[in-house]
Amino acid sequence: MDWQAVVGANVKALRQAKGLTQEKLAFAADLDLTYIGGIERGRRNPSLSVMVRIADALGCELSDLINRSSR
Repeated sequence: MDWQAVVGANVKALRQAKGLTQEKLAFAADLDLTYIGGIERGRRNPSLSVMVRIADALGCELSDLINRSSR
């Protein structure tokens, strides 16, 4: 299982469902825009603390970021 791809796809789907740009999500999570892009492309391996910040910014549960079911 490619967990980076799972997390990336979930972040992107949740972000788009909320109508946020990568830039707005990055600002809300206090992360760099390029880091968010790397996560969404499955090229970054975010730490637990980063995933919590993203989940908080998206208004979702941390488990939503690692859910393997397709969105």
